[in-house]
Amino acid sequence: MPDLSGKKSETEIPAPPTSSRHPLAVPVTGIFILLLIQGLIFASQFLIPVTTAILGYFILNAPRRALERIGIPAPVSAALFTVSIGAALFLGILALSEPVYEFVTDIPGLFEDLMTTLMGPGGLLEPLTQAADASGRVLEATGEQPPMQVEVVDNVGLATSVVSVAPGLLGQIVFAISLLFFLVASGDMFIQKAVKVSDRFQEKKNTVTMIRTIEARLGNYLGAITLINAVLGLVIGAGMWWWDMPSPWLIGIMAALLNFVPFVGAVVGALISALIAYVSFLDPWMALGVFGTYYALTALEGQFITPALVGQRLRLNVTMVFLSVAFFAWIWSVMGMVVAVPALIVVKVICDSVPKLRKVGLFLGDAEGFLPAREHTIKPTAPDRS
Repeated sequence: MPDLSGKKSETEIPAPPTSSRHPLAVPVTGIFILLLIQGLIFASQFLIPVTTAILGYFILNAPRRALERIGIPAPVSAALFTVSIGAALFLGILALSEPVYEFVTDIPGLFEDLMTTLMGPGGLLEPLTQAADASGRVLEATGEQPPMQVEVVDNVGLATSVVSVAPGLLGQIVFAISLLFFLVASGDMFIQKAVKVSDRFQEKKNTVTMIRTIEARLGNYLGAITLINAVLGLVIGAGMWWWDMPSPWLIGIMAALLNFVPFVGAVVGALISALIAYVSFLDPWMALGVFGTYYALTALEGQFITPALVGQRLRLNVTMVFLSVAFFAWIWSVMGMVVAVPALIVVKVICDSVPKLRKVGLFLGDAEGFLPAREHTIKPTAPDRS
């Protein structure tokens, strides 16, 4: 019989609370994501130097604190860092401007020589040329005129395009260095403000831990990657010298810079080296050997050296790294590919620190960082004795 006394049955288990989601939550979130992506693309000229300066601020916080402990104030450290970065960039551009300009100017000629060699007598694409000539003769024999070829002459060459882009790029570099100076000169002001806006003590503690983790991981990653790329550039330059390639030191510098771009940099560098070898020596086997040497050295670095030095500290999902590089390359071009992995590191640390975003951080991590969730069992509440 049902209990008519009005008292709750001792065996009754209260139903868990149900969470209701607003019906417009999903479409509003989707619209926000689309607008965010469009905003990132539209404001790329402003956001690229800002993102670079913020990443540099996280990296330079540790050495700035080390200099403060020996009595050097933050503004002096900021001036020292930014002047050093600016001088290094200026000297690098000054030293590489002439050979890079000559190489960029020679790229159209290299492609013309390549197509002439490939499609000429004895070239790899000679059968295609013969087939095209045969098709033209057949059309002439049947009385049909082939479509008229119109050649569009563009007086703006590749070198002229690079020169036209240079002022905007120089302005972004100056803006990024200036912003980096003000960020580093402010010391821990932004970190202190981030701690103050947190309400509870545990939130303040998590904020400090998150910021210190970002600084440590970015510093370890970029420091190790810079050292690895410098050694890789020397090794590849020596390999190109062994193959008797023209300007092997320039190819080594190119390899060191391109290796900051995961996945894509190694392939692009190997293809450019093979192109230079083929045009210089007109030997496909030598071009293949140069390509294999370049790519083998980068594969050795990517598969064994880099994972051994920085892999255990990052623990990023390789698929997500590839998607991150592709996404930032789409919205921010070449510079986006450079900042893709550091930005992914920051996002991973933030997701791991915020409880509501830990599921996202789980997908960004690798298999070793996976921790199975504990099984949750519903226990009946204690009976009401009142």
